[in-house]
Amino acid sequence: MATVREVTHDLLRDLGMTTVFGNPGSTELPFLQDFPEDFRYVLALQEASALGMADGYAQGTGSAAFVNLHTGPGLGNAMGAMVTAWHNRTPLVVTAGQQDRRHLILDPMLSGNLVELAQPYVKRSHEPERAEDVPREIMRAYHTAMQAPKGPVFVSIPMNDWDVEAEPPPSHEVYHEPAPDPEGIKKFAQVLAGAERPAIVAGAWVDRKGAFHDTVALAEKLNAAVWEAPLASRAGFPQDHPLFQGGLAPAQKPVSEQLSGYDVVLVLGAPVFLYYPYVPGPVVKEGTEVLHITGDPDKASRAALGTSLFGNVAYAVRQLIEMLPEKTDRPAPPVREAPEVPEPATPIPPAYLMHTLAEVLPEGTAIFEESGSSRGTFHEYVRPGWPGAYFNAASGSLGYAMPASVGYKLAMPETPVVCLIGDG
Repeated sequence: MATVREVTHDLLRDLGMTTVFGNPGSTELPFLQDFPEDFRYVLALQEASALGMADGYAQGTGSAAFVNLHTGPGLGNAMGAMVTAWHNRTPLVVTAGQQDRRHLILDPMLSGNLVELAQPYVKRSHEPERAEDVPREIMRAYHTAMQAPKGPVFVSIPMNDWDVEAEPPPSHEVYHEPAPDPEGIKKFAQVLAGAERPAIVAGAWVDRKGAFHDTVALAEKLNAAVWEAPLASRAGFPQDHPLFQGGLAPAQKPVSEQLSGYDVVLVLGAPVFLYYPYVPGPVVKEGTEVLHITGDPDKASRAALGTSLFGNVAYAVRQLIEMLPEKTDRPAPPVREAPEVPEPATPIPPAYLMHTLAEVLPEGTAIFEESGSSRGTFHEYVRPGWPGAYFNAASGSLGYAMPASVGYKLAMPETPVVCLIGDG
């Protein structure tokens, strides 16, 4: 009979997780024994970098990545990156080696309560009751990570489990995406068709779910102004499109003012709304109706007002396109002005740097941006018009862009990748 190690290697191969990111120690060495030649282990010098690379890799492939950390201290080192993966909604199967279960009762060196350490920034955290359950628990972790809304899952694995004999788990497939309520889509289409001045707020889930071009088609059919959601971690609309108006401010009063000219606002793949500084004011001004489509049930229940529809954003957008009338006589919103060309100087002004970057970026580039103090300047000058163009840490943390850009490049070797770092 095969061992837990052999069964798990076969399972990882079947699930497409043959690239492993990690920083192993003594409690992980049994997993690495007889490591398959068709696998790839990406070694990081610190666990936060290992998890950050896995985050970028998973965002590139769209599927779960496998992470191998060193017991409690290694998991602790990675927790900041885990928080970012949670907010990025990145599917990860994160493992760490637990001490030998035969003497866990004696609290040996490198043992610890790993399950609680990973919480609450994972969708599930578990240590299998028996060694034979490890492969099945990894399969469950994969499907949990991939189930919408996606996110990281943690599995603690005692180091002696790998040599125990085990049967392979039965094959199990899961459809991971929920469809939005048909009646909700129909109602949204009716409201949008009757709108006089509609606007769309595009969030990270638009790009994440492959609805980038569909959202363009929807906006053009409505002749709607399009805004980027506050603090969006991915760009959900071409930044150079004539319907694009720029980014919404991350505070109540300015957001309500920016959206005050619209009678219907359709929020796609973003919260209603994400704020940072406290600037009191209404969510939207009186007379503005908010329609909200999200793949995250938590964001649907937390929405400050309006009508929320939970389900796959891409599917909902495509259904709306089919239901809306073919033509509209609504006037187009004003076109956003191009920024002035900045002058060079010493030291280099952020505006001149961003302008120069925009001039030389090839189409299709993936930009990992971590220049928080200059982010507004970045968005003013760098206006990519393609999907998968922009990534930042949805958690607001620093230290994400560099490892994530490396991981993304490993997943997408033919794609140009730019890492832009420089806060403060």
